[in-house]
Amino acid sequence: ISLTYFCVLHTWFLSTIRDDFKGGKINLAKTLKLLEKLDIPCNNIHVKYIFKDNDRLKQGRITIEEFRAIYRVLTHREEIIEIFNTYAENRKFLIERNLVKFLIQEQFLLDSNKSSKNASDIIQRYEPIEEVKKARQMSFEGFTRYIGSPECLLFNNECEKVYQDMTHPLNDYFISSSHNTYLISDQFLGPSDLWGYGCRCLEIDCWDGSQNEPVVYHGYTLTSKLLFKTVIQAIQKYAFITSDYPVVLSLENHCSPSQQEVMADNLQSTFGDALLSDMLDDFPDKLPSPEALKFKILVKNKKIGTLKETRERKGANKHGQVEDYEEDDDQEEEECKSKESEDCLEKQPESSLVGLPLFRKKRQVFNSQCKSEIMAFYFHIVKGKVALALSDLVIYTKAEKFRSFQYSRLYQQFNETNSIGETQARKLCKLRVALNFQTPGLPMDLQNGKFLDNGGSGYILKPEFLRNIESNFDPNKAPIDSNPVTLTIRLISGVQLPPSNYSSSNKADTLVIIEIYGVPNDQMKQQTRVIKRNAFSPKWNETFTFVIEVPELALIRFVVENQNFITENEFLGQYTLPVLCMNKGYRRVPLFSKMGESLEPASLFIYVWYIR
Repeated sequence: ISLTYFCVLHTWFLSTIRDDFKGGKINLAKTLKLLEKLDIPCNNIHVKYIFKDNDRLKQGRITIEEFRAIYRVLTHREEIIEIFNTYAENRKFLIERNLVKFLIQEQFLLDSNKSSKNASDIIQRYEPIEEVKKARQMSFEGFTRYIGSPECLLFNNECEKVYQDMTHPLNDYFISSSHNTYLISDQFLGPSDLWGYGCRCLEIDCWDGSQNEPVVYHGYTLTSKLLFKTVIQAIQKYAFITSDYPVVLSLENHCSPSQQEVMADNLQSTFGDALLSDMLDDFPDKLPSPEALKFKILVKNKKIGTLKETRERKGANKHGQVEDYEEDDDQEEEECKSKESEDCLEKQPESSLVGLPLFRKKRQVFNSQCKSEIMAFYFHIVKGKVALALSDLVIYTKAEKFRSFQYSRLYQQFNETNSIGETQARKLCKLRVALNFQTPGLPMDLQNGKFLDNGGSGYILKPEFLRNIESNFDPNKAPIDSNPVTLTIRLISGVQLPPSNYSSSNKADTLVIIEIYGVPNDQMKQQTRVIKRNAFSPKWNETFTFVIEVPELALIRFVVENQNFITENEFLGQYTLPVLCMNKGYRRVPLFSKMGESLEPASLFIYVWYIR
């Protein structure tokens, strides 16, 4: 079908917007609504200045032709036009056959049959001009909408679903964990704040409250106190909205035995059958899998006795029954007496952790009893009390103090878990671990980026070299059977980037930093040049190459900054994801604020290629 390009485009555009100009000129508010009607995502600040530039009479109202100029500024990006013209015959329309060619050659959809179906679906989904759609073609208007769609995001949509084997034991997974999750601005987190990140392990600080009601708050601080039962009721409401997999409630328990009994009653009445209060028949002496524990709540706390004894007491009256336990006090620690001893400790492989390691951010140290006695700690034995009713709710997540890897290998039981403070975790593996959902910034960006994988389920299967207890994996050396990735990124342009907070306009001196986080040898960063006074559509067209030795543990982070010569650069936005979750081809990198909020339509436009 022969289509007259300009006639078709002109007719479509006027028919779409004509009614909005029946009353004459339109103001900024109506301009924004009309852009929304045309499916053009906009940053209101940028539109405000573009509107001002095109309002020739400076009356705060524009004509239909002035609106067309604004529309072209927002949608007709040179870098997209160049790609379109490469595949569009006569630089007018993209026929379906050529769209298939683009999908195979540029977007790496190598299955020709699948690409053909995708091309047809793409035309139907994104082409706004009916006449062009019926001809099974795509105009530039449709192509630019496709490039800006979720289908062209950097994150591979195959990773948006649970695709990993979920039948391994719990300790074979990285688990999304948080400390004091319930406290942000003295409010308990709701579904969008917490569960959207797939958090599966929550630490809850529990203290004695008035009228025999235990309360939750960050001890020795001025944070508000919440009733324990209120907190777990909120957990019960939201826990399985974004993930079916088990939630571990890690109780930082400071309560007296009588209030521990109240906690046990609250847990049982609130969660009912969802609360795991007995070992599973198929797992009497080994950890179950996330699959086996779907929709279950697990309690992590001190425990007295064995799982067999717990089962024998099931249904018995435990009121008033209290058991004592002893442990090393963790309030004082002396650092390594020599650099050599610290190095020795650091060389212990991360994979030698036994049980279910749940890392968390808190002031905590551990007592190490290495055979060579390289560490010196000063400690004393303290006694604690645990209500039997609460102890018996602890099944596969018994809290035990970490002493050393050697001790764990020799003595640790399958259902015992260790918590390691960040300072010592860094010494042990030289990998920074920070899982505090209250603290925005790099640690939280890495946390969120890591757990985007596997459907945001909060469980990510560790690579084989971390699951194998006999592995000699050293983060300072590439594994013997390493399969490195050579990654090339062409950073083409920015799209409606956030303007500087220090500017009275929509300008910024923009630059992008690409960072790789992983094992020490993979840590690296590269930076673009600065584009002066342009946050709307900066163009870099710079290429960067990274060789990543252990891609299974690597994250890539894109950071957009405004250059500042007086103080540190101003953060404008970022996006973090696992290296192995990236799509190839022309891709859009969505940006997020320091608080983790979407900055749409702010994004980077890049081309990705990697080989392994």
